[in-house]
Amino acid sequence: MRKWSPLLAVCLGTFLLLVDVTIVVVALPSIAGHLRAGPDDLAWILDGYALALAALVLGAGALADRYGRRVTYLTGLVVFGVSSLLCALAPTVPTLIAARVMQGVGGAAMFATTVAILNVTYRGRDRGTAFGVWGAVNGAATAAGPLAGGLLTEHLDWRWIFLVNLPICVVAVWFTRRTVAESRSDHGGRFDVPGTVTFTVAATALVYGLIRATGDGWTAPAVLGALALGLAGIVLFVAVERRSAAPMLDLGLFRRPAFTGLIVAAFLCQAAAFAYLPYTTTWLQQVLGHGPVDAGLLGALPLSGAALLVGALSGRFLQRLRPRPAIGLGLLLIAAGDLAQSIVGAGSGAAVLIPGLILVGLGAGVVLPVLSSAVLAAVPHERSGMAGGALNTFRQLGFAFGVAIFGTVFSGVSAQQNAYADGLSDAVLLAAVFALVAALAVVLTGRRGAERPVKIG
Repeated sequence: MRKWSPLLAVCLGTFLLLVDVTIVVVALPSIAGHLRAGPDDLAWILDGYALALAALVLGAGALADRYGRRVTYLTGLVVFGVSSLLCALAPTVPTLIAARVMQGVGGAAMFATTVAILNVTYRGRDRGTAFGVWGAVNGAATAAGPLAGGLLTEHLDWRWIFLVNLPICVVAVWFTRRTVAESRSDHGGRFDVPGTVTFTVAATALVYGLIRATGDGWTAPAVLGALALGLAGIVLFVAVERRSAAPMLDLGLFRRPAFTGLIVAAFLCQAAAFAYLPYTTTWLQQVLGHGPVDAGLLGALPLSGAALLVGALSGRFLQRLRPRPAIGLGLLLIAAGDLAQSIVGAGSGAAVLIPGLILVGLGAGVVLPVLSSAVLAAVPHERSGMAGGALNTFRQLGFAFGVAIFGTVFSGVSAQQNAYADGLSDAVLLAAVFALVAALAVVLTGRRGAERPVKIG
Protein backbone atom coordinates (compact mmCIF):
# COMPACT_ATOMS: atom_id res chain seq x y z
CA MET A 1 0.00 0.00 0.00
CA ARG A 2 2.81 2.41 0.84
CA LYS A 3 4.16 2.10 -2.70
CA TRP A 4 0.91 3.48 -4.08
CA SER A 5 0.38 6.16 -1.43
CA PRO A 6 2.01 8.92 -3.57
CA LEU A 7 -0.33 7.95 -6.42
CA LEU A 8 -3.28 8.19 -4.02
CA ALA A 9 -2.14 11.64 -2.86
CA VAL A 10 -1.81 12.88 -6.45
CA CYS A 11 -5.11 11.34 -7.57
CA LEU A 12 -7.03 12.88 -4.66
CA GLY A 13 -5.80 16.35 -5.56
CA THR A 14 -6.35 15.82 -9.27
CA PHE A 15 -9.89 14.58 -8.69
CA LEU A 16 -10.71 17.59 -6.53
CA LEU A 17 -9.39 20.24 -8.88
CA LEU A 18 -11.02 18.73 -11.99
CA VAL A 19 -14.35 17.98 -10.33
CA ASP A 20 -14.58 21.62 -9.31
CA VAL A 21 -14.44 22.73 -12.95
CA THR A 22 -17.95 21.36 -13.50
CA ILE A 23 -19.41 20.51 -10.08
CA VAL A 24 -21.20 23.84 -9.84
CA VAL A 25 -23.12 23.36 -13.12
CA VAL A 26 -26.18 21.65 -11.65
CA ALA A 27 -26.04 23.82 -8.50
CA LEU A 28 -26.31 27.14 -10.36
CA PRO A 29 -30.14 27.39 -10.11
CA SER A 30 -29.92 26.85 -6.34
CA ILE A 31 -27.09 29.40 -6.00
CA ALA A 32 -29.10 31.91 -8.03
CA GLY A 33 -32.06 31.53 -5.66
CA HIS A 34 -30.02 31.86 -2.47
CA LEU A 35 -27.67 34.67 -3.50
CA ARG A 36 -29.95 36.42 -6.03
CA ALA A 37 -27.40 35.92 -8.77
CA GLY A 38 -28.08 36.95 -12.35
CA PRO A 39 -27.00 35.10 -15.52
CA ASP A 40 -23.69 36.97 -15.75
CA ASP A 41 -22.96 36.26 -12.08
CA LEU A 42 -23.61 32.57 -12.59
CA ALA A 43 -21.32 32.50 -15.62
CA TRP A 44 -18.45 33.91 -13.56
CA ILE A 45 -19.09 31.54 -10.65
CA LEU A 46 -18.56 28.75 -13.17
CA ASP A 47 -15.78 30.34 -15.24
CA GLY A 48 -13.72 32.28 -12.69
CA TYR A 49 -12.20 29.02 -11.47
CA ALA A 50 -11.44 27.78 -14.98
CA LEU A 51 -9.85 31.11 -15.91
CA ALA A 52 -7.43 31.12 -12.96
CA LEU A 53 -6.62 27.44 -13.48
CA ALA A 54 -5.78 27.86 -17.18
CA ALA A 55 -3.80 31.07 -16.72
CA LEU A 56 -1.58 29.97 -13.84
CA VAL A 57 -0.72 26.29 -14.44
CA LEU A 58 2.36 27.00 -16.55
CA GLY A 59 3.79 29.53 -14.09
CA ALA A 60 3.13 27.14 -11.22
CA GLY A 61 4.97 24.40 -13.09
CA ALA A 62 8.01 26.65 -13.49
CA LEU A 63 7.93 27.47 -9.78
CA ALA A 64 7.68 23.80 -8.91
CA ASP A 65 10.66 22.88 -11.09
CA ARG A 66 12.84 25.41 -9.29
CA TYR A 67 11.59 25.40 -5.70
CA GLY A 68 10.17 21.90 -5.28
CA ARG A 69 7.21 19.98 -6.65
CA ARG A 70 6.14 18.53 -3.30
CA VAL A 71 6.03 21.90 -1.54
CA THR A 72 4.18 23.45 -4.51
CA TYR A 73 1.62 20.65 -4.49
CA LEU A 74 1.13 20.95 -0.73
CA THR A 75 0.72 24.72 -1.01
CA GLY A 76 -1.89 24.21 -3.71
CA LEU A 77 -3.82 21.76 -1.53
CA VAL A 78 -3.89 24.19 1.40
CA VAL A 79 -4.98 27.13 -0.77
CA PHE A 80 -7.62 24.96 -2.42
CA GLY A 81 -8.98 23.80 0.93
CA VAL A 82 -9.12 27.31 2.44
CA SER A 83 -10.77 28.76 -0.65
CA SER A 84 -13.32 25.91 -0.70
CA LEU A 85 -14.33 26.87 2.83
CA LEU A 86 -14.62 30.51 1.74
CA CYS A 87 -16.84 29.43 -1.17
CA ALA A 88 -19.12 27.53 1.20
CA LEU A 89 -19.39 30.49 3.56
CA ALA A 90 -19.74 33.16 0.86
CA PRO A 91 -22.59 35.55 1.77
CA THR A 92 -22.62 37.40 -1.57
CA VAL A 93 -21.99 36.75 -5.25
CA PRO A 94 -18.74 38.83 -5.45
CA THR A 95 -17.35 36.94 -2.46
CA LEU A 96 -18.16 33.59 -4.06
CA ILE A 97 -16.57 34.61 -7.38
CA ALA A 98 -13.41 35.80 -5.61
CA ALA A 99 -13.20 32.54 -3.65
CA ARG A 100 -13.65 30.54 -6.87
CA VAL A 101 -10.73 32.42 -8.44
CA MET A 102 -8.67 31.63 -5.34
CA GLN A 103 -9.64 27.98 -5.78
CA GLY A 104 -8.24 28.18 -9.30
CA VAL A 105 -4.92 29.46 -7.92
CA GLY A 106 -4.65 26.44 -5.61
CA GLY A 107 -5.78 24.09 -8.36
CA ALA A 108 -3.11 25.44 -10.72
CA ALA A 109 -0.35 24.71 -8.19
CA MET A 110 -1.65 21.16 -7.80
CA PHE A 111 -2.26 20.47 -11.48
CA ALA A 112 1.15 21.76 -12.53
CA THR A 113 3.00 19.25 -10.37
CA THR A 114 1.03 16.00 -10.69
CA VAL A 115 2.67 14.68 -13.87
CA ALA A 116 6.20 15.46 -12.67
CA ILE A 117 5.60 13.89 -9.24
CA LEU A 118 4.42 10.64 -10.82
CA ASN A 119 7.30 10.74 -13.29
CA VAL A 120 9.98 10.89 -10.59
CA THR A 121 8.21 8.58 -8.13
CA TYR A 122 7.56 5.52 -10.28
CA ARG A 123 9.63 3.46 -12.71
CA GLY A 124 9.01 0.74 -15.28
CA ARG A 125 5.71 -1.13 -15.05
CA ASP A 126 4.70 0.75 -11.90
CA ARG A 127 4.87 3.99 -13.87
CA GLY A 128 2.53 2.55 -16.49
CA THR A 129 0.04 1.59 -13.79
CA ALA A 130 0.36 5.00 -12.10
CA PHE A 131 -0.26 6.96 -15.28
CA GLY A 132 -3.13 4.65 -16.20
CA VAL A 133 -4.92 5.22 -12.90
CA TRP A 134 -4.13 8.96 -12.93
CA GLY A 135 -5.44 9.30 -16.49
CA ALA A 136 -8.63 7.47 -15.57
CA VAL A 137 -9.13 9.82 -12.62
CA ASN A 138 -8.69 12.77 -15.02
CA GLY A 139 -11.43 11.53 -17.29
CA ALA A 140 -13.74 10.44 -14.50
CA ALA A 141 -13.36 13.65 -12.48
CA THR A 142 -14.27 16.08 -15.24
CA ALA A 143 -17.38 14.10 -16.10
CA ALA A 144 -18.32 13.28 -12.49
CA GLY A 145 -18.62 16.94 -11.48
CA PRO A 146 -22.29 17.29 -12.47
CA LEU A 147 -23.13 13.99 -10.76
CA ALA A 148 -21.44 14.97 -7.48
CA GLY A 149 -22.98 18.44 -7.66
CA GLY A 150 -26.44 16.99 -8.25
CA LEU A 151 -26.26 14.58 -5.33
CA LEU A 152 -25.01 17.20 -2.88
CA THR A 153 -27.35 19.97 -4.05
CA GLU A 154 -30.50 17.87 -4.09
CA HIS A 155 -29.97 16.03 -0.80
CA LEU A 156 -28.03 18.60 1.24
CA ASP A 157 -27.37 22.15 0.02
CA TRP A 158 -25.30 23.83 -2.70
CA ARG A 159 -22.72 24.89 -0.12
CA TRP A 160 -21.81 21.23 0.37
CA ILE A 161 -20.31 21.04 -3.11
CA PHE A 162 -17.46 23.07 -1.58
CA LEU A 163 -17.50 21.75 2.00
CA VAL A 164 -16.96 18.18 0.78
CA ASN A 165 -13.52 19.27 -0.47
CA LEU A 166 -12.20 19.91 3.04
CA PRO A 167 -11.80 16.35 4.40
CA ILE A 168 -10.39 15.18 1.05
CA CYS A 169 -7.81 17.99 1.15
CA VAL A 170 -6.80 16.98 4.67
CA VAL A 171 -6.32 13.34 3.62
CA ALA A 172 -4.35 14.38 0.52
CA VAL A 173 -2.07 16.64 2.61
CA TRP A 174 -1.45 13.79 5.06
CA PHE A 175 -0.51 11.30 2.34
CA THR A 176 1.63 13.87 0.53
CA ARG A 177 3.62 14.83 3.62
CA ARG A 178 4.24 11.20 4.55
CA THR A 179 4.91 9.56 1.21
CA VAL A 180 5.83 12.05 -1.56
CA ALA A 181 9.53 12.87 -1.86
CA GLU A 182 10.67 16.36 -2.79
CA SER A 183 12.03 16.83 -6.31
CA ARG A 184 13.06 19.74 -8.48
CA SER A 185 14.79 20.41 -11.78
CA ASP A 186 18.56 20.02 -11.89
CA HIS A 187 18.69 23.23 -13.92
CA GLY A 188 17.11 25.65 -11.48
CA GLY A 189 18.27 29.10 -12.44
CA ARG A 190 16.39 32.25 -11.59
CA PHE A 191 12.62 32.30 -11.68
CA ASP A 192 11.41 33.77 -14.98
CA VAL A 193 9.27 36.68 -13.72
CA PRO A 194 8.82 38.44 -17.12
CA GLY A 195 7.82 35.18 -18.80
CA THR A 196 5.40 34.27 -16.02
CA VAL A 197 3.76 37.71 -16.03
CA THR A 198 3.38 37.95 -19.81
CA PHE A 199 2.00 34.42 -20.15
CA THR A 200 -0.43 34.89 -17.27
CA VAL A 201 -1.72 38.13 -18.80
CA ALA A 202 -2.01 36.51 -22.24
CA ALA A 203 -3.78 33.39 -20.97
CA THR A 204 -6.11 35.39 -18.72
CA ALA A 205 -7.10 37.73 -21.56
CA LEU A 206 -7.67 34.86 -24.01
CA VAL A 207 -9.76 32.81 -21.59
CA TYR A 208 -11.71 35.92 -20.55
CA GLY A 209 -12.42 36.70 -24.20
CA LEU A 210 -13.58 33.14 -24.85
CA ILE A 211 -15.85 33.20 -21.82
CA ARG A 212 -17.39 36.57 -22.77
CA ALA A 213 -17.88 35.42 -26.37
CA THR A 214 -20.34 32.77 -25.17
CA GLY A 215 -22.82 35.40 -23.98
CA ASP A 216 -21.84 38.59 -25.83
CA GLY A 217 -20.91 37.26 -29.27
CA TRP A 218 -17.56 37.24 -31.02
CA THR A 219 -17.86 40.81 -32.32
CA ALA A 220 -18.55 42.48 -28.96
CA PRO A 221 -15.94 45.17 -28.11
CA ALA A 222 -15.06 43.52 -24.80
CA VAL A 223 -14.47 40.19 -26.54
CA LEU A 224 -12.39 41.64 -29.38
CA GLY A 225 -10.38 43.73 -26.92
CA ALA A 226 -9.64 40.76 -24.66
CA LEU A 227 -8.64 38.53 -27.57
CA ALA A 228 -6.42 41.27 -29.02
CA LEU A 229 -4.74 41.73 -25.63
CA GLY A 230 -4.25 37.98 -25.37
CA LEU A 231 -2.62 37.75 -28.80
CA ALA A 232 -0.39 40.72 -28.03
CA GLY A 233 0.54 39.05 -24.76
CA ILE A 234 1.53 35.88 -26.58
CA VAL A 235 3.77 37.85 -28.96
CA LEU A 236 5.41 39.59 -26.00
CA PHE A 237 5.77 36.28 -24.14
CA VAL A 238 7.56 34.69 -27.11
CA ALA A 239 9.91 37.68 -27.38
CA VAL A 240 10.70 37.54 -23.65
CA GLU A 241 11.27 33.78 -23.60
CA ARG A 242 13.62 33.86 -26.57
CA ARG A 243 15.88 36.27 -24.70
CA SER A 244 15.65 34.56 -21.30
CA ALA A 245 18.55 32.47 -19.99
CA ALA A 246 16.13 30.42 -17.83
CA PRO A 247 12.73 30.55 -19.59
CA MET A 248 9.51 29.47 -17.94
CA LEU A 249 8.69 27.58 -21.15
CA ASP A 250 11.52 26.49 -23.40
CA LEU A 251 10.11 27.36 -26.84
CA GLY A 252 12.63 24.98 -28.34
CA LEU A 253 10.35 22.15 -27.18
CA PHE A 254 7.91 23.16 -29.91
CA ARG A 255 10.58 22.44 -32.50
CA ARG A 256 10.01 18.80 -31.60
CA PRO A 257 7.12 17.72 -33.88
CA ALA A 258 6.04 14.92 -31.53
CA PHE A 259 5.73 17.31 -28.57
CA THR A 260 3.81 19.91 -30.61
CA GLY A 261 1.40 17.31 -31.98
CA LEU A 262 0.68 15.98 -28.51
CA ILE A 263 0.01 19.47 -27.13
CA VAL A 264 -2.41 20.18 -30.00
CA ALA A 265 -4.10 16.85 -29.33
CA ALA A 266 -4.45 17.67 -25.62
CA PHE A 267 -6.05 21.02 -26.45
CA LEU A 268 -8.58 19.54 -28.89
CA CYS A 269 -9.24 16.38 -26.87
CA GLN A 270 -10.44 18.39 -23.89
CA ALA A 271 -12.86 20.30 -26.12
CA ALA A 272 -14.05 17.15 -27.89
CA ALA A 273 -14.61 14.99 -24.81
CA PHE A 274 -15.76 17.33 -22.04
CA ALA A 275 -16.58 20.90 -23.09
CA TYR A 276 -20.15 20.16 -24.21
CA LEU A 277 -21.11 18.52 -20.88
CA PRO A 278 -22.43 21.75 -19.29
CA TYR A 279 -24.86 22.07 -22.22
CA THR A 280 -25.84 18.41 -21.91
CA THR A 281 -26.66 18.97 -18.24
CA THR A 282 -28.72 22.05 -19.13
CA TRP A 283 -30.71 20.04 -21.68
CA LEU A 284 -31.37 17.26 -19.19
CA GLN A 285 -32.55 19.65 -16.46
CA GLN A 286 -34.24 22.54 -18.19
CA VAL A 287 -35.67 20.82 -21.29
CA LEU A 288 -36.36 17.27 -20.10
CA GLY A 289 -37.09 18.28 -16.51
CA HIS A 290 -34.73 15.93 -14.70
CA GLY A 291 -33.57 16.83 -11.21
CA PRO A 292 -29.91 17.51 -10.34
CA VAL A 293 -29.20 13.91 -9.34
CA ASP A 294 -30.79 12.36 -12.43
CA ALA A 295 -29.04 14.89 -14.67
CA GLY A 296 -25.71 13.96 -13.11
CA LEU A 297 -26.36 10.22 -13.39
CA LEU A 298 -27.53 10.36 -17.00
CA GLY A 299 -25.07 12.98 -18.23
CA ALA A 300 -21.90 12.06 -16.37
CA LEU A 301 -21.88 8.53 -14.98
CA PRO A 302 -21.64 6.67 -18.32
CA LEU A 303 -18.61 8.72 -19.37
CA SER A 304 -16.83 8.85 -16.02
CA GLY A 305 -17.48 5.19 -15.26
CA ALA A 306 -16.10 4.05 -18.62
CA ALA A 307 -13.00 6.25 -18.29
CA LEU A 308 -12.28 5.00 -14.77
CA LEU A 309 -12.76 1.37 -15.82
CA VAL A 310 -10.33 1.62 -18.75
CA GLY A 311 -7.62 3.36 -16.75
CA ALA A 312 -7.90 1.11 -13.72
CA LEU A 313 -7.91 -2.17 -15.67
CA SER A 314 -5.70 -1.33 -18.64
CA GLY A 315 -3.31 1.41 -17.50
CA ARG A 316 -0.20 -0.77 -17.41
CA PHE A 317 -1.07 -2.42 -20.74
CA LEU A 318 -1.68 0.95 -22.44
CA GLN A 319 1.80 2.16 -21.49
CA ARG A 320 3.34 -0.76 -23.39
CA LEU A 321 1.71 0.26 -26.66
CA ARG A 322 3.20 2.60 -29.20
CA PRO A 323 1.88 6.00 -28.12
CA ARG A 324 0.68 7.35 -31.47
CA PRO A 325 -1.61 4.42 -32.34
CA ALA A 326 -2.95 4.28 -28.77
CA ILE A 327 -3.73 8.00 -28.65
CA GLY A 328 -5.15 7.89 -32.17
CA LEU A 329 -7.43 4.97 -31.26
CA GLY A 330 -8.67 6.79 -28.17
CA LEU A 331 -9.39 9.95 -30.15
CA LEU A 332 -11.31 7.93 -32.75
CA LEU A 333 -13.39 6.41 -29.95
CA ILE A 334 -14.14 9.93 -28.69
CA ALA A 335 -15.13 11.01 -32.21
CA ALA A 336 -17.38 7.95 -32.55
CA GLY A 337 -19.00 8.70 -29.20
CA ASP A 338 -19.64 12.32 -30.18
CA LEU A 339 -21.16 11.19 -33.49
CA ALA A 340 -23.36 8.67 -31.68
CA GLN A 341 -24.78 11.47 -29.52
CA SER A 342 -25.55 13.64 -32.55
CA ILE A 343 -28.78 11.69 -33.22
CA VAL A 344 -30.39 13.62 -30.34
CA GLY A 345 -33.47 15.52 -31.45
CA ALA A 346 -36.51 17.38 -30.16
CA GLY A 347 -38.35 14.16 -29.21
CA SER A 348 -35.37 12.36 -27.69
CA GLY A 349 -35.06 11.16 -24.13
CA ALA A 350 -31.93 11.09 -22.02
CA ALA A 351 -31.12 7.49 -22.96
CA VAL A 352 -30.17 8.55 -26.49
CA LEU A 353 -26.89 9.98 -25.15
CA ILE A 354 -25.72 7.01 -23.08
CA PRO A 355 -24.04 4.84 -25.78
CA GLY A 356 -22.11 7.84 -27.08
CA LEU A 357 -21.06 8.94 -23.59
CA ILE A 358 -19.72 5.44 -22.89
CA LEU A 359 -17.64 5.54 -26.08
CA VAL A 360 -16.28 8.98 -25.18
CA GLY A 361 -15.37 7.69 -21.71
CA LEU A 362 -13.57 4.68 -23.18
CA GLY A 363 -11.63 6.97 -25.51
CA ALA A 364 -10.72 9.41 -22.74
CA GLY A 365 -9.58 6.50 -20.57
CA VAL A 366 -7.15 5.52 -23.33
CA VAL A 367 -5.96 8.98 -24.37
CA LEU A 368 -5.27 10.77 -21.11
CA PRO A 369 -2.72 8.44 -19.44
CA VAL A 370 -0.84 7.72 -22.68
CA LEU A 371 -0.86 11.39 -23.65
CA SER A 372 0.72 12.41 -20.36
CA SER A 373 3.51 9.84 -20.43
CA ALA A 374 4.14 10.45 -24.16
CA VAL A 375 4.63 14.18 -23.54
CA LEU A 376 7.20 13.40 -20.85
CA ALA A 377 8.96 10.97 -23.18
CA ALA A 378 9.17 13.66 -25.86
CA VAL A 379 11.20 16.11 -23.69
CA PRO A 380 14.44 15.96 -21.66
CA HIS A 381 13.98 14.62 -18.13
CA GLU A 382 14.83 17.97 -16.52
CA ARG A 383 11.95 19.58 -18.46
CA SER A 384 9.31 17.22 -17.08
CA GLY A 385 7.71 19.82 -14.80
CA MET A 386 7.71 22.36 -17.62
CA ALA A 387 6.22 19.84 -20.05
CA GLY A 388 3.57 18.75 -17.54
CA GLY A 389 2.64 22.38 -16.92
CA ALA A 390 2.36 23.05 -20.66
CA LEU A 391 0.21 19.94 -21.16
CA ASN A 392 -2.22 20.83 -18.38
CA THR A 393 -2.33 24.49 -19.44
CA PHE A 394 -3.37 23.61 -22.97
CA ARG A 395 -5.89 21.10 -21.67
CA GLN A 396 -7.64 23.81 -19.66
CA LEU A 397 -7.39 26.30 -22.53
CA GLY A 398 -8.98 23.64 -24.74
CA PHE A 399 -11.86 23.23 -22.31
CA ALA A 400 -12.47 27.00 -22.22
CA PHE A 401 -12.20 27.15 -26.01
CA GLY A 402 -14.70 24.32 -26.41
CA VAL A 403 -17.22 25.81 -23.98
CA ALA A 404 -17.04 29.14 -25.86
CA ILE A 405 -17.36 27.57 -29.31
CA PHE A 406 -20.27 25.36 -28.27
CA GLY A 407 -21.88 28.36 -26.58
CA THR A 408 -21.92 30.09 -29.96
CA VAL A 409 -23.85 27.10 -31.35
CA PHE A 410 -26.57 27.70 -28.74
CA SER A 411 -26.62 31.48 -29.28
CA GLY A 412 -30.22 32.71 -29.43
CA VAL A 413 -31.71 29.33 -28.43
CA SER A 414 -33.58 29.17 -25.14
CA ALA A 415 -33.01 26.16 -22.91
CA GLN A 416 -36.79 25.82 -22.73
CA GLN A 417 -37.13 25.37 -26.51
CA ASN A 418 -37.12 22.05 -28.35
CA ALA A 419 -34.53 23.61 -30.66
CA TYR A 420 -32.02 23.21 -27.83
CA ALA A 421 -31.72 19.53 -28.74
CA ASP A 422 -30.80 20.50 -32.31
CA GLY A 423 -28.12 22.79 -30.89
CA LEU A 424 -26.79 19.93 -28.77
CA SER A 425 -26.63 17.74 -31.88
CA ASP A 426 -24.64 20.40 -33.74
CA ALA A 427 -22.30 20.82 -30.75
CA VAL A 428 -21.39 17.13 -30.50
CA LEU A 429 -20.89 16.95 -34.28
CA LEU A 430 -18.39 19.79 -33.95
CA ALA A 431 -16.80 17.97 -31.00
CA ALA A 432 -16.31 14.93 -33.26
CA VAL A 433 -14.49 17.14 -35.76
CA PHE A 434 -12.17 18.35 -32.96
CA ALA A 435 -11.37 14.73 -32.03
CA LEU A 436 -10.62 13.78 -35.63
CA VAL A 437 -8.35 16.80 -36.12
CA ALA A 438 -6.54 15.89 -32.88
CA ALA A 439 -5.99 12.34 -34.14
CA LEU A 440 -4.64 13.71 -37.42
CA ALA A 441 -2.25 16.03 -35.55
CA VAL A 442 -0.80 13.11 -33.59
CA VAL A 443 -0.33 11.00 -36.71
CA LEU A 444 1.22 13.74 -38.85
CA THR A 445 3.66 15.05 -36.23
CA GLY A 446 4.89 11.73 -34.85
CA ARG A 447 8.50 10.86 -35.48
CA ARG A 448 10.14 7.48 -35.84
CA GLY A 449 11.44 7.78 -32.29
CA ALA A 450 7.91 8.29 -30.97
CA GLU A 451 6.87 4.90 -32.39
CA ARG A 452 8.45 3.07 -29.44
CA PRO A 453 6.39 2.23 -26.38
CA VAL A 454 6.67 4.99 -23.81
CA LYS A 455 9.23 4.00 -21.16
CA ILE A 456 10.52 7.05 -19.34
CA GLY A 457 13.60 6.70 -17.17
